[in-house]
Amino acid sequence: MKRISLMLLAALVAAPAVADETQVLTTRYTCDRGVMVPATYVNAVDLSLAVIHVEGTQITLYNEPAASGARYGWPSDGANYVWWTKGDEAALYWKEAGEETPVLQNCKESG
Repeated sequence: MKRISLMLLAALVAAPAVADETQVLTTRYTCDRGVMVPATYVNAVDLSLAVIHVEGTQITLYNEPAASGARYGWPSDGANYVWWTKGDEAALYWKEAGEETPVLQNCKESG
């Protein structure tokens, strides 16, 4: 998954027609238990995604509809992670059988 995500990011940034319209933002969050979560957000005309690195695992999530803030998940009906941001705060959930269980909460942007 890590290799695919890095290749996707490289392709988006390198594509001449898309590069002018693609925004890439990298930031870092500090969450409960002192867990650091680096996050890269890619926003293009037809694609918006977040790539987060959590406890040794790189996770790529696509933008989903949200009433408030930005919500990222995996486009499937199966179990997956959900990364939800609002302002300088974020939280990570595990979604399974329609229920979302908190994994990391109280994440604050730290640079």
